Amino acid sequence: MPWPIIRAMTRSWKDIQLKNITSKSLFQLRGRLLAGVMMALPAVGVFTAHGAHAADQLGQKVGTALQKAQTDLAAKKYPQAMADVNEADAVTGKTDFETYTIAQMRAAVAAQSGNVPAAISAYDTLIASPRTPAATKEQMALAEGSMAFTAKDYPTAVKVTEKYIKAGGKNPQMLTILIQAYYLQHDYANAARVQKAQVDDAIKAGAKPVENQLLLLATCQAQLKDNSALTKTYVLLATYYPKPDYWAQVVHSVLSVPNMAPGLRLDIDRVRLEAGLVKTPAEYMDITELAMQAGLPQLALDIINQGYSTGVLGHDASAPREEKLKALVTQGVTDRKAGLDAAAAQATTGNAMLTAGYNYVLAGQADKGLALMQQGLARGPSDVNIGRLHLGLAQAAAGRKAAAIATFNSVEGTNGARDIAQFWVLKLNAASAAAH
Repeated sequence: MPWPIIRAMTRSWKDIQLKNITSKSLFQLRGRLLAGVMMALPAVGVFTAHGAHAADQLGQKVGTALQKAQTDLAAKKYPQAMADVNEADAVTGKTDFETYTIAQMRAAVAAQSGNVPAAISAYDTLIASPRTPAATKEQMALAEGSMAFTAKDYPTAVKVTEKYIKAGGKNPQMLTILIQAYYLQHDYANAARVQKAQVDDAIKAGAKPVENQLLLLATCQAQLKDNSALTKTYVLLATYYPKPDYWAQVVHSVLSVPNMAPGLRLDIDRVRLEAGLVKTPAEYMDITELAMQAGLPQLALDIINQGYSTGVLGHDASAPREEKLKALVTQGVTDRKAGLDAAAAQATTGNAMLTAGYNYVLAGQADKGLALMQQGLARGPSDVNIGRLHLGLAQAAAGRKAAAIATFNSVEGTNGARDIAQFWVLKLNAASAAAH
């Protein structure tokens, strides 16, 4: 399992678990429902429920038993209260209203005594009844799911919450219960499915996805060993919550290729640089020199300037060496700009044409440079996939995002070029998502 996820899991399950269905809030929710039950219990044989038919009144036998149940429940005599409910339910020839009121009292007794199966069964009866207002049905469904979850009856929690959601329910607490219930049964596939849908809905609505939801999604994907999906989730974490650990994991996932091509060393460092993982003067100096060795002085200048702008370079004992390198790179940029056309004319191999074209792009002549790079690919570089990767980088530098993504997606092979290309796809798409 990738290391940052291990830390996310071990820091405390409480950090990413159900926080809004605590014992206290569950008790309060049950209390509200119980209050509704008590108010609904009419006087024996006389009271007619508000807004109901004239026939909606309790007969003597049912009413007496339910009033006893109400008294025993108030005294917390739960077994006796349930026996009173059963006595009322045993009366023959009950009206629909009597059956409904018995179910209300059964739900109250079962919920307060912690009898989850009996409470859920009673709530199912009430939810199915046209007598129950829609808002109350939603409260009852939430009570069902939260009671089952709190009782660690996760299969039942899944069953009742799935039923609620399929019926069109939108309460986010029910989604949380469902995801947690799947997760705690080690059903990571379904937990990831529901969690991803919740994250996707938030992004589509223009909202910032919740960090703990993204962490839980990443945890599930790590358990499933779905590295492609996991990397995308890390990109979302790093985009919306730009912490070093998140981008470190993105880079770790992308660069964990056993046979990474030596020719990708500069590209690897550019991924690290883009992820904010280059921190020391020595690293900036090394990457600058690699760019110079690759024949891309403007890229080298951009890199060393970034080192200065971030405050990493120019402050310690190596400052004179850093200034000397910057001067050398600056002169290289001047010389390369003066010789762009000559270098292009002398480029006869695919590799040389790709480098010359990239220099045109970095010098602000995108059309000419990209056309030359396409010719270099057609000529046949030493590694066509590394060539495509560099074309995609040039297109991105020229502000041609759609073309860059298409080129990155065309990179193939197993030498690391495709993995690095997919990092840039994710980075470009993540930047667009964050902008909106």
